[in-house]
Amino acid sequence: MKKESCLETIEEAILAEKNGADRIELCSDLANDGLTPDEELIKKVLEKVKIPIRVMIRPRAGDFTYSKDEIEKMKRSILFCKKIKVEGVVFGILKENKTVDVENTKILADLSFPLKVTFHKAIDVTPNIEEAINLLSQIDTISSVLTSGGQATAKEGSMVLKKLVNQFDSKLDIISAGKVKDSNIEEIHQLIGGTWYHGRKIVALV
Repeated sequence: MKKESCLETIEEAILAEKNGADRIELCSDLANDGLTPDEELIKKVLEKVKIPIRVMIRPRAGDFTYSKDEIEKMKRSILFCKKIKVEGVVFGILKENKTVDVENTKILADLSFPLKVTFHKAIDVTPNIEEAINLLSQIDTISSVLTSGGQATAKEGSMVLKKLVNQFDSKLDIISAGKVKDSNIEEIHQLIGGTWYHGRKIVALV
């Protein structure tokens, strides 16, 4: 059972590592579900912690259908992350009908290589999560999918998450998310049986 701590400051990153996080997802503006953090922050966190860091690549709040200019901005952020050698990047791109934008996802995932790539919780608003993840599993440069099983919390989506873990475990890491905390992760793990769990309070940040 491994813990990915979602956070937005150097201080939180240091505490997450100290308190048992196995990996960091570094974001800005978590009040809006996370945006791309400042380049200086990424560099400083990379200097301060030894555990792997995956960086959110999300140019704005709102939906996950991006313009050409926004895609170009995402590419620049990915290239910066490659240059300074973080462990991975996190993004999600949908078409206007909320299905996965496979073409642009593959372009960004291939650009990210050899960094690890997580397709984030945009997956939870797709019409059919299983179908969406099956498409992602066919892109060799996608490493993992962050999902609540289409529900508000991992606990509520646990039946779907367990099925996804069993179905796709050999191809992708299914990272279970949604109100996963240090206080309930054991209970949620019993329901899902996955390897990776993600949360803002998955380890203490105080």
